[in-house]
Amino acid sequence: MVRRMDHRFSIVLDTGQRRRHYFILKGKRFAVISTIRSSVAVAVLLVAFVLVRGQGVSQEAASSTAVNRDQTPAAGSVSKKEPNSSPAMNRTSETVPTTTDPLVRILAAKGILSTDEVRTIATDASSSEQRDRLAVLLRNKGVLSETEFEYLRTVNPLETGRATALAKPEKPLAPDVNAPAAGQPNPAPKGNAAFAPVRLLPIDLPKREGLIPDIKLGSGAQLKLYGFFKTSLIHDSSSPQGNDFPLPLLAVDTGPDTSPEFHIRARGLRIGANFEWLDPAPKTVITGKLEFDFEGNFARVNNRNTSSIRSSAASIRVAWVRIDRRITERVSGFALFGQDWTPFASSTLPPLIENTNFGGPGFGAAYQRAAQARFGFRFNAGGARSWKFAPEFALVVPAFGNLPANLADQLGYGERQGADSQQPGIEGRLVTEFQLDRATGVAPAEFIVSFEHARRRAIVTAASVPAAFRTSFPGGVNVDSNSYGYSVEIQLPTRIVTVMSKYYGGADLRFFGAGQLLSNFNETAGLTATATAPSIDGASTVVFGLQSGVPSVAPQRPVRAAGGFISVGFPLSRLFGADPKGRNAGWSAVLYYGFDAAKASDARRFSPVRGKSDLLLGNISYKLNSLITFAYEQGLYRTRSANNSIFDFGGLPLLRGIPSRAAHNIRSEFTTIFSF
Repeated sequence: MVRRMDHRFSIVLDTGQRRRHYFILKGKRFAVISTIRSSVAVAVLLVAFVLVRGQGVSQEAASSTAVNRDQTPAAGSVSKKEPNSSPAMNRTSETVPTTTDPLVRILAAKGILSTDEVRTIATDASSSEQRDRLAVLLRNKGVLSETEFEYLRTVNPLETGRATALAKPEKPLAPDVNAPAAGQPNPAPKGNAAFAPVRLLPIDLPKREGLIPDIKLGSGAQLKLYGFFKTSLIHDSSSPQGNDFPLPLLAVDTGPDTSPEFHIRARGLRIGANFEWLDPAPKTVITGKLEFDFEGNFARVNNRNTSSIRSSAASIRVAWVRIDRRITERVSGFALFGQDWTPFASSTLPPLIENTNFGGPGFGAAYQRAAQARFGFRFNAGGARSWKFAPEFALVVPAFGNLPANLADQLGYGERQGADSQQPGIEGRLVTEFQLDRATGVAPAEFIVSFEHARRRAIVTAASVPAAFRTSFPGGVNVDSNSYGYSVEIQLPTRIVTVMSKYYGGADLRFFGAGQLLSNFNETAGLTATATAPSIDGASTVVFGLQSGVPSVAPQRPVRAAGGFISVGFPLSRLFGADPKGRNAGWSAVLYYGFDAAKASDARRFSPVRGKSDLLLGNISYKLNSLITFAYEQGLYRTRSANNSIFDFGGLPLLRGIPSRAAHNIRSEFTTIFSF
């Protein structure tokens, strides 16, 4: 309750115990008269102090809004207008649902809380639940620090159905595998958080003015910088292609041994910025993100020729602007423009230390980032499990990973076969979110289905058509093929263990790091007197021949593929009851198995070539504090040939100069991550 005492304000908190605790504010100074534990007192006083100062109101204006707790109407009743109350309080009482919490009423009268926010706090909630929802909201506004929030929080917001609507806006992906995912509940004050899944495409509506900026631009844009420094010590027992990240084996011969390698990699440095623009419409939120790393190509210039290995270039990861609009209390919509994670297959990714390619392409993760225009809706159905549904649809750049043979062309336009089809890629996903485990500090579960379709075209100019077929194809030819895919993904966080899994299938999934990175092949069955010609970009070879004596072009077929993974994360600190404020609060572990395979009959068209790869991996990480993480990861990478013996068409690929059906790589990585 709030009482006016001359030029002071007295806030009385009834804790349900025998005694009440009094806090007195006077001007810019305050005093504490209480026997409450000092830590709780400091936290509550800080909240009150910031609220008073942050509004910049005079003592007279503040005193005019004082409300006597004894006169507060019961929940569901209509508040009567007091003759001495301020106009702001009168307007609030007419439009805002009544609440038993006087602090909520005061904050609404001062304009700190909007009508929608008060309604969210007050609807179907007890006094303790209202105070807990208020704490969540004040934390998101930057009024409360995480420490203050933990002291003030009394109940699990996941038990209140609506509190998750006040979640934070999307955060950048952190390399720490035990960090809470963007938009998910923060760790509870009474214990360590559960293991949180990696979510690069959260569905929660970004909070208006939820960004606490580091930089404010003259245009009105606000920026919050983030990033991390990552240094890894890596040993591979077999890395014949010379990379500091894993790829499917059996691609090239290894020489006299298995080509073991050691790397120290520091180019994992990542820098980004979150943006927010304040729109005049109160129900509209405009946000953006720009992120890049230094995992690009190595320099080849005169002043760095001899130091090329330490001169990697910066390259863009994501860059987008998003407009969100609250349509009703339960429904919101959005439009996103720029480069972001693709709706197909990117919703669920494993929490691995090797996050350059999430364990490596061709081992079951399947993901991508691409230029797109994405649109979607979010429906908050509520209920005891806090059900949410989010359908999304995107027009995506049609990419296939078919690189031009001429390096100058690749540097000039990347690739062109998808663009030559004159059609955008189509992708979409449907996310169902619900609270599986309502224990404190456990993120919601998600079930996701997604799809994609794109088309490519290989162009052969007239000059490139083989001489024997120029009469039949005087203008050249076009050869088309499709890429399509689907995925089923699930994320099941609980207080004990978090299970993440994904299964995908489709054809020509090279761009998404699947299908053993194979794209398409020429279907030459039935053709005689064949001849070949390169496509205009040199990325494909087109086959001409006679089909029953008629000049024809061999159709190109996509390589069919399937794969997926299952990952189990353990919050070790929570399981062993570590002190959440102690040095042992940051332990977690992961077990992972993933596989990726090209259909054997399709892969054999490329013989000798790999047909299937899988990965068995485990890691353990220790978060020293909110900024520093140490981790170790050990993985067994295996690749098997599409053929079974040297007598099959194409034979077997070489390992140590010997035809081999299988190869493996034992990879060890120790990493340090410094976040900012």
